[in-house]
Parts: sequence; structure tokens; C-alpha cells
Amino acid sequence: MSRAAQARRIATAAAYGGGGLGLLTAAGWGLLLGEAKLARRWVGPPDAAPPVGDGVWGVGDDPPITMVVMGDSSAAGYGVHDALETPGVLVAAGLAEVAGRPVRLVTTAVVGARSEHLASQVEQVLAEHPDIAVIMVGANDVTGRVRTSESVQHLARAVRRLRAHGAEVVVSTCPDLGTVEPIAQPLRLVARMLSRQLA
Repeated sequence: MSRAAQARRIATAAAYGGGGLGLLTAAGWGLLLGEAKLARRWVGPPDAAPPVGDGVWGVGDDPPITMVVMGDSSAAGYGVHDALETPGVLVAAGLAEVAGRPVRLVTTAVVGARSEHLASQVEQVLAEHPDIAVIMVGANDVTGRVRTSESVQHLARAVRRLRAHGAEVVVSTCPDLGTVEPIAQPLRLVARMLSRQLA
């Protein structure tokens, strides 16, 4: 077989192989996008407002500790039906019991928020002079395909701003989206990898 014939065979094999790989890649992305749409439909509409548990929790004669909760739906309590089940109330009530003094809870978390929205949430809470800020964010950064470095920069700026105003800051890691049952494989594996990377 001549060199020209061998070159044609190699080029033909590469073209078919590359086309097959491209087709498989496109099919894989189509599958992931389809699974993402099904998972969103199963989880429910993002506009359902969670209950609000803002107020003073616990008892005591000392002035209340001011705690703010910022971030996304995980911080807001999306999916719960009673304000007593929201993360803010659970943490505030527990803190009040341990500290032996009341805790005033202020929640600015918004369903659907990403790390970039923390800047506006910080602005909202500074007038409250928070002693403690709890931040729970990241899931929407993963589902919105925001670069990890960008998410981290937004979070770091929010933490620095809160610390500069005297607040102690607690940051919850991005939840493992691979544990969300409506998400099917292989999307669940991809979601797990991306959310753990951000965490």
C-alpha cells in the first residue's frame, strides 16, 4: 500500500472517529440538559416563597444577639412549610439556648440567589449591625455554571465586608447536589463533582 493510500485511510478513520466522538459528546450534553429540565420540574417552581422566621428567639434579660442569614434557597428554607423548620430559626433557637440570651434573626436569603447576589444582601444587613452572619450559598452557582473562582471571589468579598463591620461569619459549604433524588445519572455524578469542587 502506498504512503498516499495509508494517509487517506488514516485521515478517513480520524474523520469518522472525530465525527463519532462529536456525536457522542452532543448526545451526552443533550441527555444532561434533558435530565436537568426534568429535575427542575420535579423539584417544583422556584417562586414558591419559604416561610419567614424573622424575630427574636429565646429568652433572657441581656440584649439580643443579632444574627443574619444570607444566601440562597437553602438559607431561606425553601421546601419547608413551618417557620420553625427554617435554617435561620433552628440556628437562632439553638444559639439562644447555648448563649443564655435572646437572638434576633434577620433573613435576607433569596430563593435562586447566587454568590454574586451576596453583595446586595450584605448591604441590606449592615444597618442591622449583625453580631453573627450565616451564609449558605453555592447551589445556584453550580446549576448556573458559574466558574468556581468567580463564586469564591464574590463570597470572599462578602465575608471581608461583614468582618470589617464587626460580624463573626459562618459559611456553610455548597450542598452536594449529587444527593438530590430527582437528579438522574449521569447528571447526578456531574452535579456531585461540581458542587464538591465549589464546597
